[in-house]
Amino acid sequence: MTSSNRRNFLRNVSLGTFAALSIPDIVAAAIVTEKPKKITLKNESVVLFQGDSITDAGRKRDNDQPNAGGALGGGYALMAASTLLLKNAGKNLKIYNKGISGNKVFQLAERWDIDCLVIKPDVLSILVGVNDFWHTLNGNYKGTIKNYREDYEKLLANTKQQLPDVQLIIGEPFAVKGVKAVDEKWYPAFDEYRVAAREIAEKYQATFIPYQSVFDKAQKSAPGSYWTGDGVHPSVAGAQLMAEAWLQCVK
Repeated sequence: MTSSNRRNFLRNVSLGTFAALSIPDIVAAAIVTEKPKKITLKNESVVLFQGDSITDAGRKRDNDQPNAGGALGGGYALMAASTLLLKNAGKNLKIYNKGISGNKVFQLAERWDIDCLVIKPDVLSILVGVNDFWHTLNGNYKGTIKNYREDYEKLLANTKQQLPDVQLIIGEPFAVKGVKAVDEKWYPAFDEYRVAAREIAEKYQATFIPYQSVFDKAQKSAPGSYWTGDGVHPSVAGAQLMAEAWLQCVK
């Protein structure tokens, strides 16, 4: 955000006009205090999106081609990729989405060789954690916050060992309270996963995207149900919100 845009944003907030702000303004408001480290896209850069259903977004898993609409799914990864490809037409970027619905960190690790290391990304974006908590509520998973931390750190340590120059982006696990699946049972336990993701990002010098703050700020413009259908999976508008936040990480 430029200094003039920041002044305009602060003026709008002071005048009580938050509801009229655009998505880029909402995102800028959420991350203005973060000052995320920017990643650099070089010629021939390979970008990989990884995670669970939020990243998967119905992608065609039988299509391994980069930059393919179906292979990128219908969510934030596709939207961010579309902008990257439009703005960097001369760089011959190769963008992949390998998110899989339902995945927890240990399941990413089980497929990491094929779905990450073989691809050799220059930029690796990971959003994982909501299932590591959510699936404990229905008894289908016995993992704890300790497992989440240890599994995540082990995954990143292995990645950095194999790909020492990879630029990491870690998305904050998020949930929109009061929308269908997300109720009081989530708190305060779920917040520990958000804290863990931030601390892991700092440890591994990754760019951190504060998605929870982004969605919290967005609810001053429209209700939570506008941005997500169930409190976890973003709507079309929510996916664009996430893509805007992701793109803030790119120079």
